[in-house]
Amino acid sequence: MLNSDRLRALDAVARHGSLARAARALHITPSGVSQQLAKLEREAGHTLLEPHGRSVRLTHAGRVLAEHAARVQASLAAAEADLADLGDEILGPLRLGGVGSTVRTLLPDVLAALTAAHPRLRVTVVDGEAVDLLPLLLGDALDLLLIESWHSRPMPLPGGVRVRTLTVEEVRVALPAVHPLADRPALDLAELAGAVWSSCPAGTEPYEALVQALRERGMEPRIRYAVAEYATQLAFVARGLTAALIPAMGQRPCPPGVAFVPVDPPLTREVRAAWRAGGDSPSVRACLAALTAGEPEAGAR
Repeated sequence: MLNSDRLRALDAVARHGSLARAARALHITPSGVSQQLAKLEREAGHTLLEPHGRSVRLTHAGRVLAEHAARVQASLAAAEADLADLGDEILGPLRLGGVGSTVRTLLPDVLAALTAAHPRLRVTVVDGEAVDLLPLLLGDALDLLLIESWHSRPMPLPGGVRVRTLTVEEVRVALPAVHPLADRPALDLAELAGAVWSSCPAGTEPYEALVQALRERGMEPRIRYAVAEYATQLAFVARGLTAALIPAMGQRPCPPGVAFVPVDPPLTREVRAAWRAGGDSPSVRACLAALTAGEPEAGAR
């Protein structure tokens, strides 16, 4: 009989692509993962991993079994959620993550109300970029994320993730107040040819969205300031050093000397809640309900 813990290790390797990353997701050592898979190979009667450069990859048998392992993990998560539903009280851990502007703007009031209603709920929050947080969600280290998807570069999502749109907000270009275009009712990004830009670090959704938006207007971006926080980007803008694309949630707090100018054609950012398929525990559902309270039902997809 195949052992469920060993199937979980195989599922982690298939999701994360290496023994080391799987070990981090499972909070065990790489040698521990290797030992689990060696035992699973004996149980299955097939070789599941083969060398690939300095790493390993799944064999054909490994890929076949990994598909079953993923379904087993989803079924176990669904069973745990159903059992949790048998209780009347929402309690235990709720592990949240999100990009900084959404955490600062959306979560404080929501969590204050949620923890007041459910005092035995233990909430933890980390902020970061979606590219770094999604593996934690898939590896069961986080329960719910607040992520972003920009109109100029929609965010690709891996399989096994469900999302619900929370809001769509306007993105404006931040310019020094003394900039010749700062008093325009709207501007085409092409009018900022040659400008120096600030953005979040390379590989993040805001960075890739800025690059795509500028290239669509025929410009190769000059991004010289790569900083994660919008507040820091706005400090550079205020001193006349850069321009920046800033969504509505990132426009406060703002130092004096910054003008926000609408973009033509408009740019938008969609803020979404994301969770694992089968991972909608009562605490996750309660948080989703609190996040969407008073908002039109956007649905999950």
